[in-house]
Amino acid sequence: MKITILGAGGMGSRFALMLHKAENDVTLVDGWQQNIDAIRKDGLQAEFNGEPVTVHLPIYAPAEIDQLGEKAELIIAFTKSNQLKAMFEQVRPIIGPDTYVLCLLNGIGHEDILQEFVAADHLILGITMWTAGMTGPGHVTLLGEGEVELQNFAPAGLAFTKEVVSAFAAAGLNPKYSENVKYAIWRKACVNGTLNSLCSILDCNIGELGATAEAEALLKAIIAEFAQVAAHEGVTLDEAEVYTHIAQTFTAAIAAHYPSMYQDLIVNHRATEIDFINGAVWQKGQRYGIATPYCALLTQLIHAKEQLVGAK
Repeated sequence: MKITILGAGGMGSRFALMLHKAENDVTLVDGWQQNIDAIRKDGLQAEFNGEPVTVHLPIYAPAEIDQLGEKAELIIAFTKSNQLKAMFEQVRPIIGPDTYVLCLLNGIGHEDILQEFVAADHLILGITMWTAGMTGPGHVTLLGEGEVELQNFAPAGLAFTKEVVSAFAAAGLNPKYSENVKYAIWRKACVNGTLNSLCSILDCNIGELGATAEAEALLKAIIAEFAQVAAHEGVTLDEAEVYTHIAQTFTAAIAAHYPSMYQDLIVNHRATEIDFINGAVWQKGQRYGIATPYCALLTQLIHAKEQLVGAK
């Protein structure tokens, strides 16, 4: 399969490496020039479950996309959510009537943006539970196992989506075709809407958050807001199950982990994806006449913190 991956960070690099090893034709597009230069010079270098691996893949900056000279069969979006629209505007030259787009980003509402670029029946939505870490330009650390859950956004996209499932299976990405991926997306958004935002504001890791006396009440209040808004979009969240799922992380192997939003905001002073997580619930709540005070406050606090640290 001819695959273009937008965003050559940790997760984009993992999928690129694994799909390339399964003999797919993989091209990377990234906006970080140092990363582009490193991959062009020395290849994409990875510690892949403890073993050093180097693969040489074509990589382009968005402004260079015209050099490809052909349309993509499948585009996988691994940009930051707040960069999604700008990236797709730049790569329009490789999007044709037969191009499909798979979105595996955290958060809610990406389909609204992507339907500006591809028809609904050429859109695939999903989530991934793989992990990846970027240790420097052109270098990633890939440990452990994971899975991918995906589903065609419109019924007419079923056949191609099953082809993607087959390609991912051959690459060892452990895909699962979902009959209700919207539930999985909202469930994962609850994880991000609690752990990411709270750890970033409180400057703590997951285990430290869980050790506070306020953690349970905070999580349940935030999850309740997600559930009320999700119900208006045809998704019925099991609030008790979602809470248990998140609370288990407080004492799990990832308890010492600082979520991705913390890494972006506190460590690297980058703009966050809050508008596609708690911010999306706040915005949708206003549209549906649902009060979402916790999500509203968290969104405002994260944006205030972005300003204080000069996030870009």
